[in-house]
Amino acid sequence: MELGIYTFVDHTVDPATKKKISAAERYRNLMEEVELADQLGLDVFGIGEHHRADLIASAPPVVLAAASQRTKNIRLSSAVTVLSSDDPVRVFQNFSTLDLLSNGRAEIMAGRGSFIESFPLFGYNLEDYNALFDEKLRLLIKLREQERITWKGNYRPALNNLAVYPRPKQEEMPVWVAVGGTPESVVRAATLQLPMAIAIIGGMPESYVPFADLYRKVLKESGNTKPVKLSINTPTYIADDSQQASDEFWPHYETIFSRIGKERGWPPVTRQQFEATRSAKGALLVGSPQEVIDKIMFEYELFGHTRFLAQMGLGAIPHDKLMHSIELYGTKVAPVIRKEINSD
Repeated sequence: MELGIYTFVDHTVDPATKKKISAAERYRNLMEEVELADQLGLDVFGIGEHHRADLIASAPPVVLAAASQRTKNIRLSSAVTVLSSDDPVRVFQNFSTLDLLSNGRAEIMAGRGSFIESFPLFGYNLEDYNALFDEKLRLLIKLREQERITWKGNYRPALNNLAVYPRPKQEEMPVWVAVGGTPESVVRAATLQLPMAIAIIGGMPESYVPFADLYRKVLKESGNTKPVKLSINTPTYIADDSQQASDEFWPHYETIFSRIGKERGWPPVTRQQFEATRSAKGALLVGSPQEVIDKIMFEYELFGHTRFLAQMGLGAIPHDKLMHSIELYGTKVAPVIRKEINSD
């Protein structure tokens, strides 16, 4: 199993100090985080695109390009690229450039986007939410396959025998599809025979098993002969012991999910709900190294996934605590997971 990290580059007020570091300092910290992940031998580092004041990674390829010069081996991915409101040609060019800069370590994880700020920002109609993604994903795949392309769609000017450069170093730069739990998205990923990532941010992981089963079923029906690639992506925080992890993570979790909940009409999150979600069979991986190991293995029994990505850096977790959490992930959790799964 590949083990990695992703972040939305949260930039919020620390609930303990009531202060917020500068955006520049947040990015300096981020470079140290991805450099540490690489040194620890983790497999993937992802940056998720958002267009909000509290999540400041609006240009993942730029951030990943900077990270490519601080790292040697770790794969560099978006998590996700909001393809519906972007131009697939520019997405391909940006990530091809990243692939060249990183010596073949770039990946694209495409998604429709769980936040909608990018749609009015770039002049797209939310009524076209699904159609935009479907058309642009198919174009992105063609761009990966063909240096010179002729194409016509509904949401972008036509391409008439035009070449797209630069070409990536990798013969086939990976394109993943991220889904949040809709069967239509799962079927699309499987029909196109693309690797799929399931984001699980709350509730119980068992409820997502039907999506993994559907993905494998449609893949088989579509004639796929490649190994199945499935990622589970989940908020994670690791401390030396369980209570410490809970106490350190809870204020940041409460702050961000209560704020997002207010935007979406949800009631404020409670500590009781949080503790239930980080319980042995809940979605959150918040606890000691052993608890996180147990949770990853529990999810592996459910999904048989080939990749696990930990969402780390949620809220305004202090940099030193986040670095320690990444260190525990790389030194205490990852070796055990790899040993356990390789022995199967």
